[in-house]
Amino acid sequence: MSADAKIPSSSDYIVHHLTHWQNKTQTEIVDFTVVNIDSLVFSILLGIVGSFFLWRAARHATSGVPGRFQAAVEILFEMVDTQAKSIVHNASSRKLVAPLALAVFTWIFLLNAMDLLPLDLLPEIWSAIYGAAGHDPSHAYLRVVPTADLSMTMGMSISVLLLCLYYNLRIKGVGGWAHELVCAPFGTSKNPLFALILGCANLAMQLMEFVAKTVSHGMRLFGNMYAGELVFMLIALLGGAWAFSFQPGDLMLLLLHVVAGWAWSVFHILIIVLQAFVFMMLTLVYIGQAHDAH
Repeated sequence: MSADAKIPSSSDYIVHHLTHWQNKTQTEIVDFTVVNIDSLVFSILLGIVGSFFLWRAARHATSGVPGRFQAAVEILFEMVDTQAKSIVHNASSRKLVAPLALAVFTWIFLLNAMDLLPLDLLPEIWSAIYGAAGHDPSHAYLRVVPTADLSMTMGMSISVLLLCLYYNLRIKGVGGWAHELVCAPFGTSKNPLFALILGCANLAMQLMEFVAKTVSHGMRLFGNMYAGELVFMLIALLGGAWAFSFQPGDLMLLLLHVVAGWAWSVFHILIIVLQAFVFMMLTLVYIGQAHDAH
């Protein structure tokens, strides 16, 4: 490294890794025309990969002794199907809900698993491609964990909300659901004035419940994956501090980088699986609640 080369600070490194590849520079605080291209690209690619492997397992399934891959998919399928039957009791609805839950678990697991790749692997490749195209490599931004992007997780949770609204209308009808919105959870009254007050309170509570479930559904996944991404960045900085100084006395930083990176990766595997399972279970629970009458 040349003597005049600028060594990035820790904050520069983290800010760079937390910046999305976007379709334009965002100037407003809230700009709905800004698209995080990296999140969309990796989400679509991993969705295709997950669909391919599930299709391959179904295509080559045999009634004889299953191979390891088929056995793993069958265990996953049985787990999801059992949970769907225990939560959504409508057999007709389960024809859509059970495959949806399987797709949700598989897709989110793959999105989360991107966090296990070496932190600088794909960003460095993208930086080299960006520089070869004649652009400034320092402006080559790339985030590879779509579930650490709030817009992605909230998009998923809003999709679940729309499904809940659909099943509320389908199962209860317009009149039945409208009656539930103004009569639950506090009930109603024969007195017109009290009925109006309780109806407004019930409607407010119902709307607050929908909003709270949707926000918490997306924020839970985002918060856990974002925190995990930050921990990996801090661990990477331990190795970077040694790499830039290259002093024998800083070898402890390298050792700590290796040990902490290995330990956090092992622990993060549990987080990856757990968060995919929790998101899937909440999806089933919320859709199941849409089938229940108050």
